[in-house]
Amino acid sequence: MIDRATVDRIIDAAKIVDVVGEFVTLKKAGVNYKGLCPFHDDRNPSFMVSPAKNICHCFVCGKGGTPAGFLMEHEQITYPEALRWLARKYNIEIVEKELTDEERAQQSERESMFIVNEWARDWFHNTLKNDPDGIAIGKQYFRSRGIRDDIIEKFQLGYAPQKRDALCSAAVAKGYKKEFLVKTGLCIENEKGIYDRYSGRAIFPWLNVSGKVVAFGGRVLDSRTKGVAQKYVNSPDSDIYHKERELYGIYQAKKAIVKDDRVFMVEGYTDVIAMHQAGIENVVANSGTALSVYQIRLLHRFTNNITLLYDGDEAGIHAAMRGTDMLLEEGMNIKVLLLPDGDDPDSFARKHSTEELKKYIDDHQTDFITFKSRLTVENIDDPVKRSEGIGGIVKSISVIPDQILRSTYIADFARRINMKEQTLIAEMNKYITRSLEEKEKEREREQRRQQSGAPATTVSPPAPDDVPPPYIPGEGFAEPASVTTQPDPLTLHSPQEQASKVELLLIREVVRHGDEVIFDNVETEDGGTTTLNVAQYIDFDLSQDSLQLALPLHRQILQEAVEHSGDPGFKAESYFCGHPDLNVSQLATRLAIDRHQLAGRFAVEEREGSLCQRVRHLMMDFRLDLMEGRLRLIQQQLRTVGSDVKRMMQLLQEHKETKEIRDALARQLGSDLIV
Repeated sequence: MIDRATVDRIIDAAKIVDVVGEFVTLKKAGVNYKGLCPFHDDRNPSFMVSPAKNICHCFVCGKGGTPAGFLMEHEQITYPEALRWLARKYNIEIVEKELTDEERAQQSERESMFIVNEWARDWFHNTLKNDPDGIAIGKQYFRSRGIRDDIIEKFQLGYAPQKRDALCSAAVAKGYKKEFLVKTGLCIENEKGIYDRYSGRAIFPWLNVSGKVVAFGGRVLDSRTKGVAQKYVNSPDSDIYHKERELYGIYQAKKAIVKDDRVFMVEGYTDVIAMHQAGIENVVANSGTALSVYQIRLLHRFTNNITLLYDGDEAGIHAAMRGTDMLLEEGMNIKVLLLPDGDDPDSFARKHSTEELKKYIDDHQTDFITFKSRLTVENIDDPVKRSEGIGGIVKSISVIPDQILRSTYIADFARRINMKEQTLIAEMNKYITRSLEEKEKEREREQRRQQSGAPATTVSPPAPDDVPPPYIPGEGFAEPASVTTQPDPLTLHSPQEQASKVELLLIREVVRHGDEVIFDNVETEDGGTTTLNVAQYIDFDLSQDSLQLALPLHRQILQEAVEHSGDPGFKAESYFCGHPDLNVSQLATRLAIDRHQLAGRFAVEEREGSLCQRVRHLMMDFRLDLMEGRLRLIQQQLRTVGSDVKRMMQLLQEHKETKEIRDALARQLGSDLIV
């Protein structure tokens, strides 16, 4: 457990721009910052970060929060884990009591897998540095590849001993369960027993974007490569690792990517390491998998610019060609650089100084039009093959989402191949039309599947962490198939939903101003006087007629605001935005956004007048909506009462009394009605 004083120190130290900047490239926008939202497929910056309020918010999917809340969502971790992450970042010491066996058993499986992987990384690394075989075999291998000790430390490289159960035995002796050794892929279990996956190999830990160890790569040493079926062995997919969603080196590269506004994509571990050693750090690898949309979107958070840096052989050319269209479709600006035949980034970087390497890249990288044109169009005499090459390039241009950029590429390509621009535009439009038709057909198929009750599918399924659960009145935060399938609570318009809108406006006042006193010298039952803040007044007013808010989440916020009203230094907005319950913190963050930042997106009106006037009017609005809802219910019952005269008379009397109350409230509100 973390004591309250330490929690307060962590929260006070954490700066939202610092934290979000670890994962998203932010650009100044007035007093705030903007970037691409990391929680959904964001093409235009919709993620706002407010240094003044120390919160972030996405105007499309609604996710955000305080530094701790952002980490909880982004990293899928608990509140204590988010606090520990922040404590490490800001060098705040946390002294915690030792976990009991029962508490240790309650740790989530996902967290346990991360813990096992981190231990294994340290064990492999220590073996490389301190074990006699690690020094003689493992370290000698890395030195033979020209890898310096500082780079070994930077990437936490390691060595797995030849003994088939060395890691397993050491882990079990330390109290780690075999179950998690197998689930992480560190060990393999069969009918003969359990043994290490990576024995006798050089170890390359995989760190995700936040620095957690998600997987490992193991390479056989040079002396053993002959006759070995698998030169590299990688971790299998697991609950914490999906190879198509991770990039080797992303954690070490992300700051350099932001600084240089460019990322270099290579193929292997040693390519990344050699480039770092040569002084170029904005490098990642998609080792062991074809480039995926998830990896592209991960990179897109940090930069729009990517250079594909591959071998100049046939395999390298194929790799470069394969990822081009996908990158273009995701809005990336692509350059391609094929190294001289016989060289890969690893060998080429070791042969040249940093200055020579950078100059070679600057002089030889080309845009994708030039690259594909040289390969498939220029110097091609066969009319059919040349036509196919032109069509392929036009198709690539057609997937670019930016119209101006598309037009620029088409004009450039037309000049390059000496062809009429209009001819290429007509061909491009065919591809665009065909693509739109296919998407429309997919939507229609999806609608038919939904109508028939079949499981829903998505054309481009986002990663689990990228699906933002919208806030649904009456249900809280749900997990829909699409972020646009549910109404936003701030833009509700049906009669049944209007009460929820007014209720939301009340809760907005509680979140923003719940601690602010609006009534002085209120008489108490014992003849004394007291004060009432916003939260206390709303709670008191509701209690006079035994009313309550409709949504449990709203009731929770109001109750906690009242309970903490007497706490010294209590500030409702910072309290709720930093709440450990994500449902509370996300809603509070949305409601804390300034009115001008909501303009044009959310239909939430800001009533003029003092805070006291606003709250009193909102309470009357709330009652008015209740009466409107009760009148609708009575009218429905009257339509179905049939020949029961006694019941009809009761309903008519109730309708009359309710209408009188409704009309009185309406007269009180007058022109101030807001719903």
